[in-house]
Amino acid sequence: MPITVVTDTCAYLPPEVIEQFNIAVVSLYVHIGGEAIREADITDYGDYFRRLGSASELPTTSQPSIGDFLAVYEPLIDAGHEIVSLHLAGGMSGTVHTAEQARQQLGGAADRVRVIDTHVAGGAQGLMVQTAAKTIERGGDLDAVVSRVREVHAAMRFWFVVDTLEYLRRGGRIGGAQAWLGTALKIKPILSVAEEITPVERVRTTKRAFDRLVALLEQTRADGADGWAVQHIQAPEYADALVERGRAIFGREPLFVSEIGPVIGTHVGPGLIGAGAIPTALVT
Repeated sequence: MPITVVTDTCAYLPPEVIEQFNIAVVSLYVHIGGEAIREADITDYGDYFRRLGSASELPTTSQPSIGDFLAVYEPLIDAGHEIVSLHLAGGMSGTVHTAEQARQQLGGAADRVRVIDTHVAGGAQGLMVQTAAKTIERGGDLDAVVSRVREVHAAMRFWFVVDTLEYLRRGGRIGGAQAWLGTALKIKPILSVAEEITPVERVRTTKRAFDRLVALLEQTRADGADGWAVQHIQAPEYADALVERGRAIFGREPLFVSEIGPVIGTHVGPGLIGAGAIPTALVT
């Protein structure tokens, strides 16, 4: 049976990657003024983040419904496909649990769907989704796809810097970085995701944070990673600079460069820059 990869909008993969691998995407929601808006329908990120910066109260976000997942799963099942469905960390969102509930409603076809909690978000999730798609492209069956995705998760490293912890604090998603609140709001924290927001280290300026990201990429290259990616929120100049440094480190183009949208962006705020890497030998 052909295998289709399904993910959610919080991977923020570029449209060309989605199209290349025929990845199906289920949208999360942003709630503004009592209205639920599909993240996939928000195309002007600049306008969204400008309004976010002046909002007295942050918008809220929510997971897709069971019906949203079934609207993707059922046509694929009817067409004879198997599905591997990779989603935002269960510790941050109920998305993966809803996907599992939808799978269970497929009756006898439920065993043709594997739902995977990536335990990460954003670019790290995107690297896992891309791994699944490339494994399928190379002829891997459903078990092989699941196995490779788990291997990549164990080997992958991904970090991000936020301009301030204020959005994480206001949105209640501060996670293990709680200890850095107070005067730490004036620092540039380097974070990662391991089920929840996880603190890595603190630096005091944007330049030092950028330099530290470069150093972390250099370390991953020394450790054998050679496939890399960059993401940002309304920080294209820093993303471009990081891509330039990444090319020098890895000697190749990034697997993808993309901008994070409203669902995750609501909780971390504009100004984020992130990067990470995987050993591509795991998917060749």
